[in-house]
Formats: sequence, C-alpha cells, structure tokens
Amino acid sequence: MNSKVIFFQVIVAFLISVSCKNETKVESTELTGTPVKIVESEETQVAEKVPDSIPKGMVWIPGGTFTQGAVAQDNMAMQHEKPSHNVKVDGFFMDITEVTNAQFAEFVKATGYVTTAEKDVDWEEMKKQVPEGTPKPHDSILQAGSMTFKKTKSSVPNLYDFSQWWHWSIGATWKQPNGKGSSIEGKENYPVVQVSHEDAVAYCEWANRRLPTEAEWEYAAKGGKENTIYFWGDDRSQLSKMANSWEGEFPLNNSKEDGYELRAPVKSYPANGYGLFDMAGNVWEWTADWYNINYYSELASSKQPAVNPKGAAKAYNPNNPYVQEKITKGGSFLCSDSYCASYRISARMGTSRDSSLEHLGFRTVATPKMLEK
Repeated sequence: MNSKVIFFQVIVAFLISVSCKNETKVESTELTGTPVKIVESEETQVAEKVPDSIPKGMVWIPGGTFTQGAVAQDNMAMQHEKPSHNVKVDGFFMDITEVTNAQFAEFVKATGYVTTAEKDVDWEEMKKQVPEGTPKPHDSILQAGSMTFKKTKSSVPNLYDFSQWWHWSIGATWKQPNGKGSSIEGKENYPVVQVSHEDAVAYCEWANRRLPTEAEWEYAAKGGKENTIYFWGDDRSQLSKMANSWEGEFPLNNSKEDGYELRAPVKSYPANGYGLFDMAGNVWEWTADWYNINYYSELASSKQPAVNPKGAAKAYNPNNPYVQEKITKGGSFLCSDSYCASYRISARMGTSRDSSLEHLGFRTVATPKMLEK
C-alpha cells in the first residue's frame, strides 16, 4: 500500500468523522475518568414573550422545557443519544433555512474570507490529530481539498468501511462542492457545504449571529412536538415526503423517491411546527457544542433541568481520541435506515472542527440581546 493510500485512510479515519461511526460504535454512556464539566449560561430566565421585531429570514423559537435525547419508542436510537434528560432554554431567533450558497458568497465577497478547504493541509497541525509516528504524506497530497461522496459500483457488506464511498478530492471547496469542475452556478438557494466549523463561526461573527447549542437545535427541531421520533411524528413511511434522505440501497443506489439524489434547494420539503425547513435530512448542521460521550449521563444525573446548557467544556470520544469534535445534527441526503437514520430528532454525531464535507452545512441563531448591539 503506497503512501497516498495510507494518508487517505488517515484523513478519513482520524481527521474527519464523515460516517455515523460514532453512532454505531459508542455502545455505552458509562462515565470514564474525570466527570465532564457542564457549561451553562448565566442567564436563567426563560424568555416567553415574542419580540416586536424578527430579523429577516429567521423565526422566533419560544423558550421552554423539553426532554432532550432518544424517545422510548425509537428502536434506532444509539447509546450516545441516551439517557434522555430535561433541559430548559430561553427563546431565540433561528434561521428558517440552512445558510445558502448565495448568503455565504455575500460573506466571502464582503470579507475576502478563505475557507479551510481552500488552504493547503498544514502537516504540523495534522500531526496532532493522527497517531504518533504517522508518516508525512507527499506534498502532492497535502494540497487544498476536501471530502466528496461517490456511489459504489456494487453492494457494500461492511458499512463501517466508509473509505469505500468517501474520497479526498483536491480542489473541492464550497464553490466546487462535488470536486474540481463542479459548480454552484444556478444553485444559489442550495445549502452551502464544504465549510468547516471554523468557517461557520467566521460567518456568524460577520452576520452578528452564532451557532446554536445542541440543546437549542434539538428543541427547535421538535417544532413544538414532544416525545416523537421525527419532527412530523413517528411514522417512518412519511420520510420521503418530509426530508431529503437516501432511499434505496446505500451507497449503491438511490431511488430518489424524495426527488433528489444529492443536496436539495432549501425549502424543498415541509417546514416543522416552528416554520423551520430541513431540520431533518439534506445536510448535517454544525452546532456550538463539543462532542463528549459522557455529557448526557452527567445532565441526566441532576434532578433539575439544565438551563441554557452550552455543552461539555471539552471534547471526549474514545473512538476518535486524536480529534477535537463538535456536535453536528440533522442528518443528510446520505442517511438511510441501513446506514445511520440520522434524520431522527435525537440523532447526533461528532465531527472534527476542521472537517469540510459535501453533506455538512449550518444555520445560525441570535438572541434579542445580540441584536441590540
């Protein structure tokens, strides 16, 4: 096996978390080592009053208390979605859709920002995220690029080996999301992808917004419902009408029963009860929280609801110990029942902050206090 293949496997296995491996391999929420430190907001008064003015392209999510995590009837729930626990959040504004190519282009034009995928790989930084002794790959491999998806030519018996459908593509960026030669021309209203957590945060700072916490995202995704698997209820048969996901044999054949094989324009499917689109499927979405497998157990150990929780103070994932991961939510067009089923409300995944992927984007939130500035 040559160095390019070795480097490819390292990138896939350690630098980015593109599959649902965290959902399938984390089999226990038993605390390991030092208990996780939970970060909560200093503001504890739940805001119920609807503000007089709502920013364009956003909706008001009223504050309230809810049960975060897997619901009892969800047979597909993974251990890291458990145990469920009570959370209280203040009201906040949230983008109706994922940030689009047009919106991100406006940000880049105004700031000259260069995304992670547009920069050559920094091997000195990369070394911190891979096993000690990993050989440096050839400079030709360390060129700017990102991960792209490619269907397999035959059935895949081992869905843990995601290198069969994910590929490192030099030249893949938010402007060429499917690799060199692809384009977003005519797709201004599609969700922007191939943006890292760092890129999403930079956009938020420019727009006077922030990324949602995991609790805010999950609360908003419920759309006012409680104890349902999906935002529309528990009926799996409605999936193709409600979300952009993988219908067919993954990753060989997508029947496109839902109308799309890859990403779909925002607002292509019904909104949830709060008027939010694509909170299930289409593309994964970044949140602000660190991924820590002990976090839910710590929250559940308290008799009182966590108030405006901001997640764990640090990342912890024994399945991916070299990478500092943030939580992503919502699933994507690649999620199928056989693979990850992450269009479920409680589904979650850990993804390294510098990952750029063709099925990962974001949306922003804001509070009334933020908008006063």
